[in-house]
Amino acid sequence: MKEREKFGSRLGFILVSAGCAVGLGNVWKFPYICGENGGAAFVLIYLVFLAILGFPIMCAEFTVGRGSGKGAARAFEELETKGSKWHHFKWVSVVGSYVLMAFYTMVAGWMLYYAWREARGSLAGLEPDEVSGAFGTMLSQPGTMTIWMIVAVLLSFGVCVLGLQKGVEKITKVMMLLLLILIVVLAVHSLVLPNASEGVKFYMVPNLDSIKSRGLGPVIFDAMTHAFFTLSVGIGAMEIFGSYLKKDRTIGGEAVNIILIDTFVALMAGFIIIPACFAYGVAPGAGPSLLFITLPNIFNHMAGGRIWGTAFFVFMSFAALSTVIAVFENIIAFYIDLKGFSRKKVVAGNVIFMILLSLPAVLGFNKLAAFQPIGPGSSIMDLEDFLVSYNLLPLGSMIFVLFCTKKNGWGWEGFRKEANEGKGPKLPEWLRFYMSYILPAIIVVVYLKGYYDTFKPRGTGYLVGWMIFACVLLLAIFGIANYKKKDA
Repeated sequence: MKEREKFGSRLGFILVSAGCAVGLGNVWKFPYICGENGGAAFVLIYLVFLAILGFPIMCAEFTVGRGSGKGAARAFEELETKGSKWHHFKWVSVVGSYVLMAFYTMVAGWMLYYAWREARGSLAGLEPDEVSGAFGTMLSQPGTMTIWMIVAVLLSFGVCVLGLQKGVEKITKVMMLLLLILIVVLAVHSLVLPNASEGVKFYMVPNLDSIKSRGLGPVIFDAMTHAFFTLSVGIGAMEIFGSYLKKDRTIGGEAVNIILIDTFVALMAGFIIIPACFAYGVAPGAGPSLLFITLPNIFNHMAGGRIWGTAFFVFMSFAALSTVIAVFENIIAFYIDLKGFSRKKVVAGNVIFMILLSLPAVLGFNKLAAFQPIGPGSSIMDLEDFLVSYNLLPLGSMIFVLFCTKKNGWGWEGFRKEANEGKGPKLPEWLRFYMSYILPAIIVVVYLKGYYDTFKPRGTGYLVGWMIFACVLLLAIFGIANYKKKDA
């Protein structure tokens, strides 16, 4: 059997894993959710939850990958106790990866399209309502969105087909280094804009009045959920990179490095967007429209705005494509481990399938706009995002945590031994109680709160029905996790 490929360098592993974690949630959602929740106070709460939620889950996922030497297709089978049913959870990984990419490739195409438009200058000189209309026009044109979605799919699979070291590692390293350079340059530029200091004050100086106006509970839950989702844990995308990892460094130390890069990018994205909003009198809590409507208007008022707009959307494209490449690698490894297929064969089969799978999200904004799957005003993308963000990510994360702590899974001793192998900080023994009981409880709260927030505005009928569905999924997870044959 051919020896499993490994990362060529530690920097490669850190940047590729960080590229998976650094996605549109960092640079799109973080600035506006920070704006909605009053700035600096939200940032502090977010950082706390990043440490108590993101770190242990990431450690669990990386360690399962390195300990098994396999992707999610075979990892549970390699490590589980005889007679248990953990291996059935492998489908959460591949289904989650496909559903995520069903809309994420489309949004990556949006970023590439806007980078191209900024570079051409087709947004320059437009009035604010014309910029808004340009985004609406794009959504109404399935042909345009399909073309750019296909470009994102082909670029990303083109990187993956070259292999781990020559493709994924080599090219993602370059993308991530350019991303980090671009984000610093863009942040410095925003900081020297007129009145930018007011934006920095809003962003960096805690204001308890802002929490009171929003309500402490909503601010805490927004910080908790964003910290949970920002690291791309739960669907095996981190697990696969753990399986390519050498054993010379502890898992905890590497996880800290990746979280620091992820957090740095999120915070710097805030330094790009929030001071610019204050400089031009725009509300930083403007929501998702901030990216495609508000910021192009801001660039149009800047000196050299075409250059800065192009650089910004190139940066956004790198953030999106680094995640797409990472998740595509997870899908490819699934078939290699499960069926023994060659990398080229898996890529060839998945290119067409992924394009077809992405079409419903594209058509959901135009031809299929009348189909509103989770309530009035919703789209196919909203359904796919809901399935991933509020189901597969939290449930997948809980599976990894339970597997690493329960005796009929891998168990705490096996998990901690593997995680602590190599140089670097070790996971302490006291973490066992937290990961065994408190962390799963927090995940359940985040999971159910996501359902509640999504369906409460749609009426009691929607809410009760979907909450029952959520509880059924939880019972199924715990049932499989606790199953073990008596004679095993």
